[in-house]
Amino acid sequence: MTTFIDLFAGIGGFRLAFESVGGRCVFASEWDAQAQLTYAANFGHTPEGDITRIPPESIPDHDILTAGFPCQPFSIAGVTKANALGIAHGFEHKTQGTLFFNVAEIIATKRPAAFVLENVKHLKSHDRGNTFRVIMETLERDLGYYSYHQIIDARAFVPQHRERIYIVGFREPRPFQFPTLPDLRPRLRDILEPDVAPKYTLTDHLWNYLQAYAKKHRAKGNGFGFGLADLDGVTRTLSARYYKDGSEILIPQEGKNPRRLTPRECARLMGFPDNYQIVVSDTRAYRQFGNSVVVPVIRAVAEQVIRTLATPPDVAQIMPTARQLSLI
Repeated sequence: MTTFIDLFAGIGGFRLAFESVGGRCVFASEWDAQAQLTYAANFGHTPEGDITRIPPESIPDHDILTAGFPCQPFSIAGVTKANALGIAHGFEHKTQGTLFFNVAEIIATKRPAAFVLENVKHLKSHDRGNTFRVIMETLERDLGYYSYHQIIDARAFVPQHRERIYIVGFREPRPFQFPTLPDLRPRLRDILEPDVAPKYTLTDHLWNYLQAYAKKHRAKGNGFGFGLADLDGVTRTLSARYYKDGSEILIPQEGKNPRRLTPRECARLMGFPDNYQIVVSDTRAYRQFGNSVVVPVIRAVAEQVIRTLATPPDVAQIMPTARQLSLI
């Protein structure tokens, strides 16, 4: 059985996906106490806490490392000077002080057969492209992994426009391809609950405010405002701030103000099954699902990664990585 670890585990989207294709989780880490509660309710154990305080050598051996790590800028000021002085260089120098450093350190220490990383689409342009460049150089040149990346929109599986970048790497050269997702043509109305409590309907005060706010910004030529969803289409991206006013995804209602999605509808929008337990307040649940991964997308990537690991390594079948090119 393929083993994996679940870093920056959140509420377990990666774990649900990998377990559904036969993986076995041997370690999980999540610093947020409320997310730990949700994780424990659904998987039977509480993740370890802050990954920055966990020695990499104490983490169990595993086949695949998974992580939806936060996006942080890297400071490369002084790298040239450091090289000239013969002091620390490589991934430790470039990424120290960022949470990606902890991911890289675990990869360097445990040498898993593969990793799957997920982040926001704008990781590629973050800090004028410097962040993504350092990440890829670290993974390929410094750690010696053969990596692939692709931006995938979850709208093939769920009625939500949600683009994320996925980075997959292998310790040995393997011919990997990201999955081609079948378009299931999901519709928002198909995930809505039939009976919704009145508390989810916007008050007159909030609805009037959102309309006035949108009108003001339209007059200025800006696109800011609420998003009244098309029930036969897909929504905007669900964000962790959804708990504030729900303005990016509002459900129209006949004869009354629009409403927010319920936490269960948010769970469905992220591809979580209906038997997934929501054990925290609505506010916390909105934040947790807004920060989560889309489970069916991770499942599709996981299947492809596990299938690739079962294929014998073959250098001749893959394009050279940055690491290989640097050696030419």
